[in-house]
Amino acid sequence: MTLEHLVSTARWTTEPVAVEFGDETLRVTAAENSDAWRTTSYGFVHDTEHALISPLPADSAIEVSFLLDFSEPFDQAGLFARNSDSEWMKAGVEVSDGAPQLGAVVTHGFSDWSVAPVAEWAGRTVTMRASRTGDAITVRARVDDEDFRLVRLAYFSPEVNLEAGLYCCGATRAGLVVTFTGYRQTEADESLH
Repeated sequence: MTLEHLVSTARWTTEPVAVEFGDETLRVTAAENSDAWRTTSYGFVHDTEHALISPLPADSAIEVSFLLDFSEPFDQAGLFARNSDSEWMKAGVEVSDGAPQLGAVVTHGFSDWSVAPVAEWAGRTVTMRASRTGDAITVRARVDDEDFRLVRLAYFSPEVNLEAGLYCCGATRAGLVVTFTGYRQTEADESLH
């Protein structure tokens, strides 16, 4: 599936400021204060992420690729999987503590957050992969053509109807533009690691 086809068939959870097609790219401009978070530690709920989602059936996977060329605090991009306002996951790269961090937020009523620094990924193409099997989503990531590494194994009931796709947020500023370079839906991974 091409990025252009995705835009024509999927739905935005929150419309972005702008969407522009380039030469095999999709440039998304995020709204200021856009984010996804529920309650934990901070006490607030943000449900304003720009996620372009479509059904993610059992035993399937998606891959989202983007250029890591953003550097302001809490700029973020990656993939998003959603069942409801209170049950979702985002995984990607977010700028925190002055550096790009590879991580995931999993929300079942309350959000949690895990990160690992990836400063060496700056200026390169990041690919996030979410694979749905049984009661889990396995998230992997890589930069350029390096091997995928495990980011997170998250519980989601096999009974829920998940939608998933690309996302970005400009949590603390206006003007964040994320360049997505690829999207594909494929079969689920056969192994966890």
